[in-house]
Formats: sequence, structure tokens, C-alpha cells
Amino acid sequence: MYSFMGGGLFCAFVGNILLVVSTATDYWMQYRLSGSYAHQGLWRYCMSNKCYMQTDSIAYWNATRAFMILSGMSCFAGIIAGIMSFSHFSSFERFNRSFAAGIMFFVSTFFVLLAMAIYTGVTVNFLGRRFGDWRFSWSYILGWVALLMTFFAGIFYMCAYRMHECRRGAGPR
Repeated sequence: MYSFMGGGLFCAFVGNILLVVSTATDYWMQYRLSGSYAHQGLWRYCMSNKCYMQTDSIAYWNATRAFMILSGMSCFAGIIAGIMSFSHFSSFERFNRSFAAGIMFFVSTFFVLLAMAIYTGVTVNFLGRRFGDWRFSWSYILGWVALLMTFFAGIFYMCAYRMHECRRGAGPR
């Protein structure tokens, strides 16, 4: 049970770091504009070695930002619940912390999936047609890897929960 929880915490820590890095960096998309390369993230776009804040309030950027932030917060809450699940407080007897951590990691996975789906759909259908020579970049890829890490963290914690429940149910009769 503890090995599943340890693996889940490892995946969650890595996933949370990747979520923060992905959300904060400016390499979600790279494209060629007027003969020079440019790149953009959720907060800024950069052309000719100068970066500018994204001042346009475009709905898909706002939605992607919001879901990435919610995903990071859910993952962090899951990490706290996951760390607490190693301890045995009697005041939390009816509340299974490993189950709560698993649910928080799945919620984080759902939020990052929504963010990535929104960004991918709009980029391919709108921006991809506007810029001829473009590609997704490493910040975007880190978002997908973070999705996998938070998903596996949830799987590990659900396995730990099932092992705990099976042991508790197989106690003395």
C-alpha cells in the first residue's frame, strides 16, 4: 500500500512541477511571422527577441489559463492529502485520505485535459490556418506529460485505497 502511495506522490510532484512550468512558459506554439520566428504562451508572445503581454481577452486563452491553474491547485491539494495519508490520525477515521488524494489527482487530470483540448482545438482550427508554418512547442508538450503524471498519481492512490480496504475487510472476525 505504501509503495503505491509513494509512487503516486512521485508522479504527483513531477506532474505539479510540469503543470507550473507549462503554464508559466511562453513556448506553447512556435510560428514564422514576416520571415522571423515567433512563439507564444498563455501569458505572452515573443517576436524578434522581444516579448509582449497578451492583452487581448480571448476566451480560449482565458479558459486554458483557468483550467491549468485549477489543475495545479487540485494537484497540490492532492499532494497534501497524499502526504497526510501516510499518517494515522484518529480524528480522520471515517475520511480516507488516500481516496481523497486519488480523487484530487483525477480532478487535476480532468482540468488539464480540458485546458489542453481547448487550446488544441482552437489552435488547430483557427491559428493553424492563420500561420502557415507553425507547430506546438515544448510548453504544450509538458502540459500533456503533466496530464499523464496526474492520471497515474490518481491510479496509484486508488490502488493504495483498494489495498487498504481489502486489508481492513479481511481483518479478524
